[in-house]
Amino acid sequence: MSFLLLLLLAINSEKTVEVRYTEVAPHIDGVIEDVWFAADSAYNFVQHIPYEKTEPTEKTVVYVLQDEDNLYFAFRCYADNHAPIASYTRDEDYVRISIDPFGSKTTGYFFQVFASEIFWDGWVLDDGRSRDDSWEGVWYRAVGVYDDYLDFEIKIPFKSIRYKKGLNPWHIQFFRHLAHNREDDYWTEVLQTEGDLVSKWGFLDGINPQSTGYYFELLPEGYVRYDSDEVLDSTDFKPSVSLNLKWDVTPQTTLNATVYPDFAQIESDQFTLNLSRYPTYLDERRPFFIEGTDIFHMSDFGDDGPHFFNPLNIFYSRRIGKSLDGEVVPIISGLKMTNKSVDWNIGALGAYTDNFTDAQNGIDEPRRWFGVFRAKRSVFENSDIGMLFSGTMVDKDNYNYAFGLDGVYRKGPDQVIVQAALSDKNEKRGWALSTGYRGFWGNFFTKAAVEVVQDSFDVSDIGFIPWAGRKRAYLFSGPSKIYETGFLRWLYVGPGIHFIQEPGDSNWSTIGGIQINPVFRNNWGISLNLYAGRYYEADTNYFHRSLDFSFWSLIMGNNINFGGNYSYTYNYRRDFLAYQGSNWFLFAYSIIPQMSIVLFGNVWAEWDTTNTIIAMTHMLRPRLDFRINADLNVSIFNEFVMHTPETNLRDTELQANRFGILFSWNFLPKSWLYVALNDYRMQDEQGTLQPIYRIGAVKVKYLFYF
Repeated sequence: MSFLLLLLLAINSEKTVEVRYTEVAPHIDGVIEDVWFAADSAYNFVQHIPYEKTEPTEKTVVYVLQDEDNLYFAFRCYADNHAPIASYTRDEDYVRISIDPFGSKTTGYFFQVFASEIFWDGWVLDDGRSRDDSWEGVWYRAVGVYDDYLDFEIKIPFKSIRYKKGLNPWHIQFFRHLAHNREDDYWTEVLQTEGDLVSKWGFLDGINPQSTGYYFELLPEGYVRYDSDEVLDSTDFKPSVSLNLKWDVTPQTTLNATVYPDFAQIESDQFTLNLSRYPTYLDERRPFFIEGTDIFHMSDFGDDGPHFFNPLNIFYSRRIGKSLDGEVVPIISGLKMTNKSVDWNIGALGAYTDNFTDAQNGIDEPRRWFGVFRAKRSVFENSDIGMLFSGTMVDKDNYNYAFGLDGVYRKGPDQVIVQAALSDKNEKRGWALSTGYRGFWGNFFTKAAVEVVQDSFDVSDIGFIPWAGRKRAYLFSGPSKIYETGFLRWLYVGPGIHFIQEPGDSNWSTIGGIQINPVFRNNWGISLNLYAGRYYEADTNYFHRSLDFSFWSLIMGNNINFGGNYSYTYNYRRDFLAYQGSNWFLFAYSIIPQMSIVLFGNVWAEWDTTNTIIAMTHMLRPRLDFRINADLNVSIFNEFVMHTPETNLRDTELQANRFGILFSWNFLPKSWLYVALNDYRMQDEQGTLQPIYRIGAVKVKYLFYF
């Protein structure tokens, strides 16, 4: 009998935990009471880092319950060898639950709770290859910190998530991080070469949501902003009210609407000096567009993608209500519907923006309609094919449309993406193609990409593909090894080649290089990339060479990250060929558990054609964070932008200064109070720092949900 049981376990190694029904709801207070011991439990976690496929240094048990309306989890995290670590401002113990309630094997929710009771939530995308923490849900959590263990309790209302009705079981993953030795443990075995793949999660069996009716959110926002424009010698008091609605029409279908939203950003984008020919991509921060991000995008390779693959972003949401000369084009209304099922993800979005005129700067932006439609179907269990349409129109003579098809095939750590798109802007038509591969050939780790963008391809009013006319091919491959013991945990050494034909040039640039990426057992890491070759651009050709390096680590729980880039390339800011360099650093230091200082800085150096440094631009952004508790935070920052002629540091001048204070209070689920103050000053022609504007703002969001 024992032999048969072992044989069955060997055949079916996928872990399963049963969710049991309870009549008595557990109290979410950080104390595991008796009701939990009637639950089934998940245990036998497997260490992922620092030693793969070994037993964890501490034991973890997770209990699972449900009632008609909620799903409950309790973690008992034993700490027999080291006391638990809880801190608002440095590395600390935490746990995470990830669930796939759609049966998609590619997409899910994650809910993460730290020992300090800080929490994160969001989407798991691309079969676990990337995460998006922009989603904000209604759920509850509590933590108990004791001398030799931690208790985490979590309550997730079924109405606050979307799920496939009648689906059983759900895919699920449990995770624990131990701060004292930087250890990561998963419930199911996770290989370092693959990462935490949704398609390999365990099962939550017996799940049966029984709540009736569907979730409805009403989220009004009140915004008061006081502007003092020192240049125009004017002041402006801007009160506004907006309304956001969310209705889960079914457990799988959600409708979002917004009316006269105020999308003024509480925190501004950081300063950067762009010396290249292409614009800087800015992340989305606005809640209406963040919801459903997992649907309204073409497939990508996750965190590793930007280094070698450019997806066809024919929809770029920051084109809607875009910024023009520091002012935001008003959005009158927006409507969005999304649907998730086992096989299909479907989304439709529409928005209407008001006209915006600034005669002084020659800006006359007309009213526009925007529309987006996305359909994606699951194939081969955890792969996808899909289509995306995006468009904007002023009238029949002023429009910009795009249509794209994409497919992604996933198998373990391997992933292949193929994308194609057509565009039409005022009868100017073009096409684009982008494809890539990331995976392993035996012990060789390989990254490859091919991109062709026709010069008439144009999505400038609706997407972000500024490299019209560019063609490129990329291939880097080399040995990759995971070390079971010793100070080195992973090492990749990959030589390769990169072919590029820049817009407007008939010649092909050929760049060879090597990438060296060691990761050490203590989770320190280094990236070193060397490139060189003949390059053609800007009506010239030259021998390009560049060095990229970066270092990252946790030192006593404090994050440190620095790196740089030095290259001989074309400087589009000054329109000549020369050396240029950039050095950056990030250091976060926890002064006390409630307070930390974060230093972020960058130094750009520009050479002239005689190899003499002609200028250095410095950006330093210190920030002081003070957390009163897990829900109350005060941040104070000052951004200095400085200019040094040549290398004469004594002649350094402060060109711009931005000072800001942000108070945020998450007083109820999805309900926030923000108070922000900003003061921006720039150097005038006489070299004196003059005030440009002062802004004070108060913003309140309050959630009503049924």
